[in-house]
Amino acid sequence: MHAPSPTALIGDHAGVYRKISWRILPLLMLCYLFAYLDRVNISFAKLQMQADIGLGDAAFGLGAGIFFLGYMVFEIPSNLLLPRIGARKTLSRIMVLWGLTSAAMMFTRDVTMFYVLRFLLGVFEAGFAPGMVYYLTLWYPQARLARVMAIVMAAAPISGIVGAPLSTWLMTSLAGAHGLAGWQWMFLIEGVPCALLGIVVYCCLADNVASAKWLDASEKAMVSAELGSRRGKHHGFRQVSADPRIYVMALGYFCVICGIYAISFWLPTILKASGVADLMTLGFYSAVPYLVAVVAMYVVARRSDARGERRWHSAIPALLGAVALAVSALSIGNLYVSLISITLATALIWTAYTVFWAMPSEYLKGEAAAGGIALINSIGLIGGFLSPTLIGWVKGATGSLSLSLAPMVVLLVCGAAALLANKPGRAAATV
Repeated sequence: MHAPSPTALIGDHAGVYRKISWRILPLLMLCYLFAYLDRVNISFAKLQMQADIGLGDAAFGLGAGIFFLGYMVFEIPSNLLLPRIGARKTLSRIMVLWGLTSAAMMFTRDVTMFYVLRFLLGVFEAGFAPGMVYYLTLWYPQARLARVMAIVMAAAPISGIVGAPLSTWLMTSLAGAHGLAGWQWMFLIEGVPCALLGIVVYCCLADNVASAKWLDASEKAMVSAELGSRRGKHHGFRQVSADPRIYVMALGYFCVICGIYAISFWLPTILKASGVADLMTLGFYSAVPYLVAVVAMYVVARRSDARGERRWHSAIPALLGAVALAVSALSIGNLYVSLISITLATALIWTAYTVFWAMPSEYLKGEAAAGGIALINSIGLIGGFLSPTLIGWVKGATGSLSLSLAPMVVLLVCGAAALLANKPGRAAATV
């Protein structure tokens, strides 16, 4: 008996999947929006707190990147525990702890405290993004994965659309209120909602199809049958960690992550160097690349689902993103050329990121998929540490922001090659 085709899956039972999507996707998107905002709002805080606490470019780059060290250390254990204790408890615990830690960034007084709090933020957020990816595989078959990933992952660029003007408005309008700097108010106001959302997740999120009280028995049976037909490897985590294809995926992901966080942590600085002096104007300009990214992510992901193809839909945007980032680096000082090119780079790199996550989600199956996805993410997030740290070091050593972006361009080209090398293979026998 053959598994239903992607086209059949898309056409059948659309109402049930629409019901599932309305129940889980808006909440996941809201959670990821705040997760990403609290991860990168430091890029705006830098514009004020740099002088307040004596933070140089190299120290900022290291502090921005050190978040990922804490994240990587605890990510795999967090995701291996997720199938045992459930998504509801896991995601709730993560959100409450990281929200409180993000708000505590307002108490930063020196560089050492900056490093400690950024590291703890990574520790407490560890496992959220890969846990969310794994959670989506418990609800959607292969033919729907890329577009669903695009919807949820769009929360990250949406956080740029909303968060950029919001962050700069908070920093400007609340500066000096009750003796606090604008950047302190920003951390407090953007951190507390995460902890509150953690409580909402605990009360509202279903762990899986079987525990969803809002699905009837026939709906649960239909979804479970389609998930059971999903091709992929059943392995234990030991087998996952010994699979060469996992490391090819991780290499491509590492390079794409380098590009994403080069933009996420340094976009305000790039725009300021191109002549945007007013903080509020800078916030609105910073939102433009993410607005275009949201559209591009969904359009390309939908096309990837329709064609059942992932490699080229991820590799080509990564390569074109490298070209656009190179143009942006060379045009710093020319606002409009720099803004257009950085907008294209942002949209293309985020598109590559979104389609990429359909690859491991299709390749891995079973509870160990949580560990495999976390392993790929852990290796990839080394790029989250390397990218801002390397850019800050090169800029501090040379004084040139253009030169500091050059390694990111090279890494994106390498990432495109790695994504193309990730050819689908035949699944091994289940174990």
